[in-house]
Amino acid sequence: MEKIYDLLIIGAGPAGLGASIYASRYKLDHVVLGDEIGGQVVEASEIENWAGEVSIPGKTLMEKFQHHAHHLGAKIIQSDVSSVSKTDAGFEVVAGNEKYLAKTIILALGMKARKMNVPGEDKFVGKGVSYCATCDAMFFRGKDVVVVGGGDAAATAAIHLSEFARKVSLLYRDASNWEPSWEEQLDKLNVEKISCTNIKEIKGDQKVTGIVYEIADGEKELSVQGVFIEVGTTPGVAVAQSLGVALDEQSYIIVDQTQATNIENVYAAGDVTTGSNKFRQIITAVAEGAVAAGSLYRKLKLTKK
Repeated sequence: MEKIYDLLIIGAGPAGLGASIYASRYKLDHVVLGDEIGGQVVEASEIENWAGEVSIPGKTLMEKFQHHAHHLGAKIIQSDVSSVSKTDAGFEVVAGNEKYLAKTIILALGMKARKMNVPGEDKFVGKGVSYCATCDAMFFRGKDVVVVGGGDAAATAAIHLSEFARKVSLLYRDASNWEPSWEEQLDKLNVEKISCTNIKEIKGDQKVTGIVYEIADGEKELSVQGVFIEVGTTPGVAVAQSLGVALDEQSYIIVDQTQATNIENVYAAGDVTTGSNKFRQIITAVAEGAVAAGSLYRKLKLTKK
């Protein structure tokens, strides 16, 4: 007879690992499945808003999360989930070459980098276009680069790139909305901030040579060898959609105060939900994971009575 877990957590970022820590404390027999242990946080060069850590690399912080979950007995498997389906006993999840059965599911699916969808973007991915400054900064040592985006992710990417690149420009549409503390660091590092109305094209031959942007009275071209795109993220909800989970107009998973979705015994947590999409932070993702695990524990406990 195949093993049936109490819970399967799909996603191994802050929400998924946070849910796992609480699931272990509730003695829920569970497994965590994720294609990237630590999620997008591992790409952050420094985290400065996690309570108890003045400053810590994202990868190091998520290694601590993973160690904590393992210490409590969690089974964490790095594998891409290809399908989720409803069964008489609960749910069947296929990841890699393995099949897992569970009574309940927490979807901690995280986010994917948003594209600008401009000419040259897809053509030059890996040839000067990047969506991860932490991953690729070292390849642009001594070169001129531009970061596109007006939020905190763009600001921190520019700050990190300044350690490697000869010159860093920060190109944002209309207005910036990064925190004042990042603004201060950008000014100290002499990062050039450029406001535009639109991004027109990424130019190049075999590799990126420049980016064309629009201003009020025409177009300008900035000569660079690297373009780092930080224009936000979109929720990764393909797995949720296959189960019939309800989404809002922006494709975030709709949850109630217990983190439950519209599908019985399917809960969701983290950046992918309507709860977190207004304030996507590590601390809120972990909190939602904890709430989801607690809600499932109480539900399973009541079911056994």
